[in-house]
Amino acid sequence: MIEKITVVGAGNVGATAAQRIAEKALARTVVLVDVIEGVPQGKALDQWESAPIEGFDTHVVGANDYIPAAGSEIVVVTAGIARKPGMSRDDLVRTNADIVKQVSQQIKQHCPKAIVLVVSNPLDVMCWVTKQVTGFPRERVIGMAGVLDTARYRAFLAEALDVSVEDIQAMVLGGHGDTMVPLISYTTVSGIPVTQLLDKPALDKIVERTRNGGAEIVTFLKTGSAYYAPSAAVTEMAEAIVRDKKRILPCAAWVQGEYGISGVYLGVPCKLGRGGLERILEVKLSGDEQAALNKSAAAVQETMAAVSLKP
Repeated sequence: MIEKITVVGAGNVGATAAQRIAEKALARTVVLVDVIEGVPQGKALDQWESAPIEGFDTHVVGANDYIPAAGSEIVVVTAGIARKPGMSRDDLVRTNADIVKQVSQQIKQHCPKAIVLVVSNPLDVMCWVTKQVTGFPRERVIGMAGVLDTARYRAFLAEALDVSVEDIQAMVLGGHGDTMVPLISYTTVSGIPVTQLLDKPALDKIVERTRNGGAEIVTFLKTGSAYYAPSAAVTEMAEAIVRDKKRILPCAAWVQGEYGISGVYLGVPCKLGRGGLERILEVKLSGDEQAALNKSAAAVQETMAAVSLKP
């Protein structure tokens, strides 16, 4: 347990993440910050009142400014507008970049030693905005993407195979969007290569569904986007850091030559511990997988070019 974790954004993702973090007792205090007056205070109070039932002592508090967040060791950033039907992730970029820029300035001022876990979309570009504005090293600005994408991939595989999700070992790399790269060559079911259990057409269908996992949920909801799985994903990352678990999780990290790619946030296998990003693991990719990863990186860089970080 650490002293304080702040969650920025009291919408569905942020509020659910705050609840999950509190229930796992990852910090003595969870601060929920949002610009809408009364919303973070009301949701935080509601969560705190669930503590006697759920059995956690983490105190959840709400605020409209960052003063209560001062000194937070982890900050989860969920702020931004949600994707609407027919809206691509790239459509979000300019609006959310301005929001995340303002949030990052506050984090730099009030939480200068924090590890920042970014959830806001478009994820990879928002990580870059956060890193540039805060000036934090790459070890302390990490994006939640691959954990969520991998969870979706594993869920769809388990459904197709009629097996437990716990027995699916998999990893999804690349940008968080249409160009993500599920690694079929590293996908197993209790050690059995998935290619021995599903044919190529079936796997291709699952890969495509994984890439469109967020959009599929948006289509159903019509007025919102996913939040149960995203909040679970970022909480898993926070737990790995708080408990120094040395988990190997696919996260968006600033690559500096890994996989032959530099100057972009990209989903890669990351070792997470108390120091944040402790190592990027480079695994051998097939020619097709490397080409797909290069394409994904190029797509992220193209979206980055649309963002201005000038004051």
